[in-house]
Amino acid sequence: MSRRDLSAATSLCGLLLLSSVAGIAPARAQSAYQPAPPGPGEADAPGKAGNKFAGPSPFAPQAPGVNAANIPDGPPAEPGEVTPAVEQIGSHPAHGDWPAYGRDTDATRYSPLEQITPANVGQLTRAFVYHTGSKPAPGQVNKWAAETTPIKVGDGLYMCSAMNDIMKLDPATGKEIWRHDAGVKYASIPYTAACKGVVYYTSSTVPEGEPCHNRILEGTLDMRLIEVDADTGKLCEGFGYHGQVNLMKGMGESVPGFVSMTAPPPIVNGAIVVNHEVLDGQRRWAPSGVIRGYDAETGKFLWAWDVNRPDAHGEPAEGQHYSRGTPNSWATMTGDDALGLVYVPTGNSAADYYSAMRSPEENKVSSAIVALDVKTGSPRWVFQTVHKDVWDYDIGSQPTMIDFPGQDGPVPALVVPTKRGQTFVLDRRDGKPLLPVEERPAPTDTDVEGDPRSPTQPWSVGMPRLGLPDLKESDMWGMSPIDQLFCRLKFRRAKYEGEFTAPSVGKPWIEYPGYNGGSDWGSMAYDPRTGVLIANWNVTPMYDQLVTRKKADELGLMPLDDPNFKPGGGGAEGNGAMADTPYGIVVSPFWNQYTHMMCNKPPYGMITAIDMHTRKVLWQHPLGSARANGPWGIPTYLPLTIGTPNNGGPVVTAGGVVFVAATTDNMLHAFDAKTGKELWNDVLPGGGQATPMTYEHKGRQYVAIMAGGHHFMMTPVSDALVVYALPENK
Repeated sequence: MSRRDLSAATSLCGLLLLSSVAGIAPARAQSAYQPAPPGPGEADAPGKAGNKFAGPSPFAPQAPGVNAANIPDGPPAEPGEVTPAVEQIGSHPAHGDWPAYGRDTDATRYSPLEQITPANVGQLTRAFVYHTGSKPAPGQVNKWAAETTPIKVGDGLYMCSAMNDIMKLDPATGKEIWRHDAGVKYASIPYTAACKGVVYYTSSTVPEGEPCHNRILEGTLDMRLIEVDADTGKLCEGFGYHGQVNLMKGMGESVPGFVSMTAPPPIVNGAIVVNHEVLDGQRRWAPSGVIRGYDAETGKFLWAWDVNRPDAHGEPAEGQHYSRGTPNSWATMTGDDALGLVYVPTGNSAADYYSAMRSPEENKVSSAIVALDVKTGSPRWVFQTVHKDVWDYDIGSQPTMIDFPGQDGPVPALVVPTKRGQTFVLDRRDGKPLLPVEERPAPTDTDVEGDPRSPTQPWSVGMPRLGLPDLKESDMWGMSPIDQLFCRLKFRRAKYEGEFTAPSVGKPWIEYPGYNGGSDWGSMAYDPRTGVLIANWNVTPMYDQLVTRKKADELGLMPLDDPNFKPGGGGAEGNGAMADTPYGIVVSPFWNQYTHMMCNKPPYGMITAIDMHTRKVLWQHPLGSARANGPWGIPTYLPLTIGTPNNGGPVVTAGGVVFVAATTDNMLHAFDAKTGKELWNDVLPGGGQATPMTYEHKGRQYVAIMAGGHHFMMTPVSDALVVYALPENK
């Protein structure tokens, strides 16, 4: 499930932890636990009483879906064959381009540019600032967090706004060349208004020089695929219904904001592979997490992978829908043209913190990498990073493809970052670990009836862990002895048995790493020349407790699709109704709620370089300063590097420089790739919760970062894309 953010933590030196998840809404109308008829993928027949996987019937009437563009559904489609595709530029990017979200189809976030070096990076100045125009309007609740990484191809810098407008800019000046208004409405924003990026596609059927030979593709918050001409921004009429495809087809009952796309879909051998976010914390029988393929030329449906309908790859028949509540995938996927696979990072089934109602099929593929055949949608292999996940440890990072040194030569490998800080290295051909993975005993003590935990969990012992030791009472911390005592008492009150402490109803439990620990959606960067992997990561615990359905109703927790739902009534990144189950969930940071400071001592964010030849840490240190943070939300302006929570990834260049923003100090940072020394930084007009990129245009190297801010990180929201370059030689 999609938990891509965590509130920032404060420290005595100025690290603010956000308070937004702490509030509890006043009581509202009840939303009682009422098991429904059995759902798909169950052992018992539909309608049979006593089925433990109770859920809506797969044959229930389909309610009208969210369809912002009024795109006709058409009859249900059977699996189809893709239009043969030409090789796309992301496979072999031009030297100065950044044509894909991760720069290349391997998702390395590595650029061969070397004009900017450790010796001159300190001379960077702003070349231009572009404003997308996408910010909260007066009276609107701030849900903005653009998270955008632009792409650059030839003479165009392409990007999307937080609300899915698509723009082409002049790479040297930031002048807007064209803009496509996507028409997304505020009601369609799920937890966050975000658009991580767009996709560049070259047609195999439209001749060069004709409209829509080169195209820009995006998925939208209101569940559409849109293709526009890269030169003009006009819709590609031959794609879908006048340039758009309705992704709510077959999804069944929903409301605006329940399901959405925020990540750029990969195009693999001509197939657009589509995943989507399903809003956390709502109900067990939420909309499906189905993965689908569409023809990049025509928008025609190709196949579906529906976990509880494993042999049904077509669209559901009239009056039916995809199986509900299945694990969804909201992270950016990685496509492998050579093997004909797409690597899908999955999350939990709906109702993250309670697993008793999940089907065996769901338990096999949650919090995993699933390699799907892009011709058929069938899984080739599955590697699971957490068994029976009830900690929201979904995989938020885009996996990276590398050539791993093997005894008989390079092995096609996949690097898989996780929220646990465990990094798995797999053979892309079969999903088997290339480095040792151990199944270690995990805590199983729980007072949640009928929901036993897995006795073991996987640990990647062949890679350095991106994490810190388990918490101890003596580690409790605060700005005064009284604050420290408060946190020690809070620690004693909670259940804590180390990583994978099982959920509890009778008392709170500490989740550490928290659901934004380790690597989240920013992913990692890999330099294929040196074999060095760069990762920034979080160390932030959570304080969780399951509550009875009666208590959840008293707290006013209800799902988004409840007629009585109002903002603040429970949702993603905090307290949730988990309707259709016996429990709700109360989630908060493990903090002092009076000072808004974490109970564990800093650092809360780190950056690490790992030599993949030896799997040794080359350098590691805290990431982020206290300048914009402080107790009670008061900035200290202290230039102390203490390590702040961060969201957004790094990039690395042949020039030997690592660029990363992500932190709650609202800065873009540059580090020496060899030593980790900070070489330069600049204060941004908003929070830098995005992954930067770099490109070359007319002999000049630029570095771009979307300083859109983040509502949940409580960094300043702006609409500014900030682009840097060295001073021009005159």
